[in-house]
Amino acid sequence: MGKDEQREEISSPSNSQKLNHHVVALDVEVPQTLHEVGTDSWFQVGVVLSTGINSAYALGYAGTIMVPLGWTGGVIGLVLSTLISLYASTLMAKIHEYGGKRHIRYRDLAGFMYGRTAYIIVWACQYANLFLINIGFIILGGQALKAFYVLFEDDHRMKLAYFIAIAGLACVLFAIAVPTMSSLRIWLVISSVFSLIYLTVAFVLALRDGINAPPRDYSIPGSKINRFFTTVGAAANLVFVFNTGMIPEIQATVRAPVVDNMLKALYFQFSLGSVPVHAVTYVGYWAYGSSSSSYLLNNVSGPVWVKALANITAFLQAIIALHIFACPTYEYLDTKYEIKGSAIAIRNLAFRALVRGGYLALTTFLSALLPFLGDFMSLTGAISTFPLTFILPNHMYIIAMKKKLSSLQKSWHLLNVVFFSVVASAALVAAFRLIAVDSKNYHTFADL
Repeated sequence: MGKDEQREEISSPSNSQKLNHHVVALDVEVPQTLHEVGTDSWFQVGVVLSTGINSAYALGYAGTIMVPLGWTGGVIGLVLSTLISLYASTLMAKIHEYGGKRHIRYRDLAGFMYGRTAYIIVWACQYANLFLINIGFIILGGQALKAFYVLFEDDHRMKLAYFIAIAGLACVLFAIAVPTMSSLRIWLVISSVFSLIYLTVAFVLALRDGINAPPRDYSIPGSKINRFFTTVGAAANLVFVFNTGMIPEIQATVRAPVVDNMLKALYFQFSLGSVPVHAVTYVGYWAYGSSSSSYLLNNVSGPVWVKALANITAFLQAIIALHIFACPTYEYLDTKYEIKGSAIAIRNLAFRALVRGGYLALTTFLSALLPFLGDFMSLTGAISTFPLTFILPNHMYIIAMKKKLSSLQKSWHLLNVVFFSVVASAALVAAFRLIAVDSKNYHTFADL
């Protein structure tokens, strides 16, 4: 029996492993991996997803989204991004067991549906996405640590690059200590506490500043041509806010029934989990208008110890959040080189120190070389988050559900594919332009 016939038999309504609305399969095949599969509750997975969107990145959206879009475009854009991202994420979750097999990696699902070429392209696209996200986290960690330092010693001797290097080293130590995503457990609780601290501090201090401040300027800065490109770049940032580009990898950790539990996790992420990022973004922009920074704690005024607490928790949370987005890379390397057994075995510790340390050393170097956080958010959204989050899920869903969808439904998903492809292309041009402009305005290893 050929591969297409096997897929047809699996998806046939008469087969016991039929693909229904929730894609429930019997005796589902699990691909080989040396990381844990199917061990986590939906709530733990929901916290993992919420950790990503409420990371220290959330402190930058007032400056990188609201400033270029203004009140109307910013609020409507964030709300629409929340709803559209939830919709696209549920499409991916529902096809996790397509063809009677758990697709624990995005590239595996792409290869199963489209073939070897798609496998390679999606692999490259996803790892570029995760690499750029991790660059951003190390920049964020460095910015937070520098902001903490200057509260006590503003001597200009310690440059941003030094703090980025310290952040990178901290990430290496954490990567050695925590072998897998499922191993995060208690760290997710700690991460949530850290997020609550710095987001609450930013919210309260910005609210106080806004109440006491004179009227703010909310006009969108720049010439017409600059506003056009920054608006397109901000659209890529909107996509970046809520999406990981690694739904299959996160869903791999959830217990059965994997689709139902993943949907619960997603509903948690996009409801309760998204409240903090919306709140701190709107209040930050309201308080500071077009002068809102890409790191909101640089804007706020208040007691030194409170700001210090917020900055150090933002730094520490960035380390944990980076680990989540680096885990697909770690899983690939651990599985390829058969790193199994005790996490504290000398061989395993040495491997993590050498390989993960090397990966993070490169990430840290590039972070210090070009520390333009907003530009990397735009580039990440354009080059990989758009395709992985909106374009591919809609097309994959058509393939997986082809016998279940009406012509109108298929046309809807195809329209999404075309629309988001056009937006991604425009956002990519805008992102490269922003990086080129900032590269002229700032030198390498800039002390921003």
